[in-house]
Amino acid sequence: MNPMMNTTLSAASINMAPLSAEIFLVVASCAILLIDMFLKEGKRNITYVLSLLTLVGCAVITWSDFNAGTTTYTFFNMFVSDPMANLLKLFTYLAVGITLVYSRQYSGDRGMMSGNMGGEIYVLALFTTLGQMIMISGNNMLPIYLGLELMSLSLYALVAMRRDHAISTEAAMKYFILGSLASGFMLYGISMIYGATGSLDITTIAKLTSANAANHTILVFGLVFVVAGMAFKLGAVPFHMWVPDVYQGSPTGVTLLLGAAPKLASFAMMIRILVEGLLPMAFDWQQMLLALAVLSLAVGNLTAISQSNIKRMLAYSTIAQLGFVLLGMMAGVSNGSAANAAPAYSAAMYYTITYVLTTLGSFGLVMMLARSGFEAENIADFKGLAKRSPWYALVMTVLMFSLAGVPPMMGFMAKWAVLQAVVSTGQYWLAIVAVLFSLIGAFYYLRVVKTIWFDDVVDASPISTPVDMRVALSLNGILVVVLGIMPNGLLSACVNAMTQTLGS
Repeated sequence: MNPMMNTTLSAASINMAPLSAEIFLVVASCAILLIDMFLKEGKRNITYVLSLLTLVGCAVITWSDFNAGTTTYTFFNMFVSDPMANLLKLFTYLAVGITLVYSRQYSGDRGMMSGNMGGEIYVLALFTTLGQMIMISGNNMLPIYLGLELMSLSLYALVAMRRDHAISTEAAMKYFILGSLASGFMLYGISMIYGATGSLDITTIAKLTSANAANHTILVFGLVFVVAGMAFKLGAVPFHMWVPDVYQGSPTGVTLLLGAAPKLASFAMMIRILVEGLLPMAFDWQQMLLALAVLSLAVGNLTAISQSNIKRMLAYSTIAQLGFVLLGMMAGVSNGSAANAAPAYSAAMYYTITYVLTTLGSFGLVMMLARSGFEAENIADFKGLAKRSPWYALVMTVLMFSLAGVPPMMGFMAKWAVLQAVVSTGQYWLAIVAVLFSLIGAFYYLRVVKTIWFDDVVDASPISTPVDMRVALSLNGILVVVLGIMPNGLLSACVNAMTQTLGS
């Protein structure tokens, strides 16, 4: 334990203060569910506003904890509130809130708000957020897994929300079946780690593995299954087969709930289990992540080139982007030294946040172009957007440039930070591979830009969007540029949060 930090251990008694945000979210979600039951169909905006206010309330509580900069363990050492957790939670609230803003009109136009329980999409989104918060703050294998399942079950229901839509139902079945398989992998791996160490507590597991007091062979087998389960949740190759089908088949608002905020929770899960719990076994799990990273970069970028559906293209783009996150994760320990741990893991954290912010805007623009009875899911649907709306064409261009890693966008700085971490380990070949696949990936991003600015207009109908969505999309695009030009604030926050978390 770092004596310089204000750290409180309370395993004997339960201190509920660090769980204030989670408790507030549970109570508010249940209240919203009850209130929504008595609302008439035309009053769903009340549920929408209450959901956003709930996320704002959680953000105020978490911001207070983040400013305090302390690390607190509670609930019999199963839950931890630390700088990394609080920073990731803040971006989780932001991602879910923006998703709700973007998807409000889209969901209403498709009848997803009708019926006595029409506001259930908001409640399920809040419960998904709760699962992510538990994953982010879990200091024990059990709550991490429970948080994962709470998030996943809510997402399964959201994907199948359009019950009369065959494609969405098919996507939900694929996601549920493959998700159940991944959960089985996770549980089996966790059981083997428990068998090798006799504990599910991450702190205890770290002590036992450091002292070589656990059966190494059983730990490695357990590690293989746990990494496989994590790779599925991230959508890394070869566990990616569900990503394009589910992204395409889900209602676009649900696709965004699925593809943005959960990546923050999955990143935190990797840090908790692999770094805080099994860092002495870094040689073993880094080799697995290396293979996953290279395969994800290759398959994601090469397959995205042939896609004409923009949701499938962005799905393969996600797979490729996560390859960079995995590169940062496997650069933390080199030649048995963890000196590069904080810079590497903070670079991966910064990249994950960058990906989430950029993905929010990309899918938001897809929903903006959609209207009742029409899905703007093909790249061809963006033809001539510059003539219909120059501002939103510029926003989409900024987002595509960021995903491609073009300076001065935020995505360039994220790629630069990860490549720096990889190069510092002496694995120059790996950095070269990552750059080459990024150059290949630039093709399909630039193809979207070309379609927007240089192709003739196919649909000249005016774009009608709510004020809150227009404001959010504009701020989303501006934020990607500003954080690319002035990245030090967020990057420093990631470095400080990771340094304090690893130091505790």
